[in-house]
Amino acid sequence: MALTSLPAPLVLAAAETGPAAPAGQLIAAALVGVALIVVLITWGKLHPFLALTIGALTTGVVAGMAIPTTVSSFTGGFGSTMGGVGILVALGAIYGKLLANSGGADRIVDTLVARATPRSLPWVMGLIGAIIGLPMFFEVGLVLLVPVIILVARRSGVALMKIAIPTLAGLSAMHGLVPPHPGPLAAIDALGANLGLTLFFGVIVAIPAVIIAGPLFAPIAARWAPVPVPELFLSAEEKGDAPARRPSFAATLGSILLPVFLMLLKAVADIVAPGSNDAWKVVIDFLGLPIIALLLAVLVGFVVLGRGAGFDRAKLTSVVGSSLGPIAGILLIVGAGGGFKQVLVDTGIGKVIADLVAGSSVSVLLLAWLVAVVIRVATGSATVATITAAGILQPLTETLDAPMTALLVLAIGAGSVFLSHVNDAGFWLIKEYFGLDIPMTLKTWTVLECVISVTGLAGVLVISAFV
Repeated sequence: MALTSLPAPLVLAAAETGPAAPAGQLIAAALVGVALIVVLITWGKLHPFLALTIGALTTGVVAGMAIPTTVSSFTGGFGSTMGGVGILVALGAIYGKLLANSGGADRIVDTLVARATPRSLPWVMGLIGAIIGLPMFFEVGLVLLVPVIILVARRSGVALMKIAIPTLAGLSAMHGLVPPHPGPLAAIDALGANLGLTLFFGVIVAIPAVIIAGPLFAPIAARWAPVPVPELFLSAEEKGDAPARRPSFAATLGSILLPVFLMLLKAVADIVAPGSNDAWKVVIDFLGLPIIALLLAVLVGFVVLGRGAGFDRAKLTSVVGSSLGPIAGILLIVGAGGGFKQVLVDTGIGKVIADLVAGSSVSVLLLAWLVAVVIRVATGSATVATITAAGILQPLTETLDAPMTALLVLAIGAGSVFLSHVNDAGFWLIKEYFGLDIPMTLKTWTVLECVISVTGLAGVLVISAFV
């Protein structure tokens, strides 16, 4: 993600892939691919889906991969991304449309706008992003909160980026720095770190990261990207089609928090009873899967939001149908971004760069951050960066105590969110949802990720001076 999470087998395969060509050729291939995508979109005005496809195939060929292998790598990455992120985006679009048409979003937004001043709204949204992001995958939190972000910006009159940036900062910081997200958990397992200690330090590091990258950076981002609020998730009242009644605030909030609760419950169960095959654990593991949790939110939304607004079955069917068309382009772009990322992973460029960095003599925490950074920038995957960096640095843990090992996990996590750009499917999600062009996305979302990463590293280094 931005932080797209790969299935475990794919992650492990990516982490173990050997180089397809000499190091110089791989680095050149990555640079050519990224440059070609940017030129095709910004100068050639080509649709991002086509640009990403062309850039991915070019990268594979320049890196020395056979054409059939390159095509297979791209389609595999496309399918993997669509099978995970694509389904989440589709379910989120259905839920968002239901939330907007039923008047439920109006309930939430009216409450937020009425109880917060324009100056405090960015702080409130940052807190909401952090709370929602604590148990959830970045993509799930994003698709749940995009309707709220857009409606709050539209209703309050506050610049879109002043609302979006703090929310995204909360989601992203929790994803990269705080267990039970898959990246930190994988690093904890690989390095033998203490989960409770890592969680404690992670929250301490994440708080200033969210504040600096969120409410404090948001006014600057708003000047760099003065975009109008997208015409997405228009409420029923704004379209002149207000329902006869609106669901209550409590019912609406409960439906939004349902997937949050289910995923948090699964995370707690994984900590309390790891590896358990008891019936209760199997049920919780199933309900806490992101796709299942969000699907349940949609089904519950049919009753709580749809029926709460007086919708009949024909109206509910219409809401679902009308929600999917507008996101078709987003899905194709995100899938192609995942395909490009997988081509980069399969060339082995991440391993080449990691080996070069690991040969340096910098401090262990800075080294951990740097290894994760270069793999993240090269492959576009926070999860691959985390797992690969943890594998490279695992021998160093023999000389570290428990607090330093926990900080090593966080240094890797901070590095894994650095510099999201065109090889990251999350980059395209942000761009398309908020109506940004590539330079604006780089100046807002990419800078936000860099701020979180650097602030996270700074927090780790400060804590290391006292443990």
